[in-house]
Amino acid sequence: MIHGYCPAARFLPYLSWTAIADLPDRANTVIVLPTGTIEQHGPHLPCSVDTVIASGVAGHALAKLPSTIAAYGIPPINYGKSEEHLNFPGTLTLSGETLRHTLLEVIESVYRAGFRKILMINGHGGQPQVLQMAAREMRLRHGDIIVIAHDVFNVPNNQMTFLTEKEHTLGMHAGQSETALMLALSPEHVRMDYAVANYPPPSPCPTLSKERPVAAWVSYDFGPTGVIGDPCPATREQGESLLASLATSWAQAITEIHAMQWITREVPTWGNHHWHGYITHPSIVSDTASE
Repeated sequence: MIHGYCPAARFLPYLSWTAIADLPDRANTVIVLPTGTIEQHGPHLPCSVDTVIASGVAGHALAKLPSTIAAYGIPPINYGKSEEHLNFPGTLTLSGETLRHTLLEVIESVYRAGFRKILMINGHGGQPQVLQMAAREMRLRHGDIIVIAHDVFNVPNNQMTFLTEKEHTLGMHAGQSETALMLALSPEHVRMDYAVANYPPPSPCPTLSKERPVAAWVSYDFGPTGVIGDPCPATREQGESLLASLATSWAQAITEIHAMQWITREVPTWGNHHWHGYITHPSIVSDTASE
């Protein structure tokens, strides 16, 4: 069934439209949207990694919530902005503009149904800017909406209990953490006998970064395997422990968003076109009025 890792009882599309219309307090109900990609993750992992991890962590977090916290998952965005992996077969990418419009239309649909709190849990490091742009545009359109875009690993978790400092710093793609999570979430699609280590060269610009590359890069810049990191030490036990810690943190975040109150703005700002803005600063308004 299409709910995947999300508990069926917390999967919004399993409700009828009348059941959704009858939900109490939709304005404070948190809608969780996992965002992933279909892109290469080395010879040992499937191309679905980012979607599986975002969906898996979101689903496990929703499963941890008490019944008093109103929150529902919706189907993940499976395709993302993955041009940096186009050298490898299996990568399916949208342009940044197409992804932004897709997010805007999905979130607009959620808003139209009466929901005002949307959380995007993102599994792909190549697209957070696009998610943030969409979140900001929705906030400009609607003064009573809360849209949060946050990366799946960017909450408290226990990965440093098994990562080396080098892997934590340089393991950017298909490394130990992602491999461990996949061993926990989808072990039948992991081929550890194909796992290889590969790190990028030292930064040639240490003033800006002593570790990670500072210039724009594509994955093939660092070798033909598509791996940036060392997946070889990963185990299923590491993945299950990491998954539990991530799910706990995300469940706490959803709980906080459910209770969260934010600024409500009644005056419209921008819709789809920036020339529909409204100036509110008193000095500018008075100057304009005197012309």
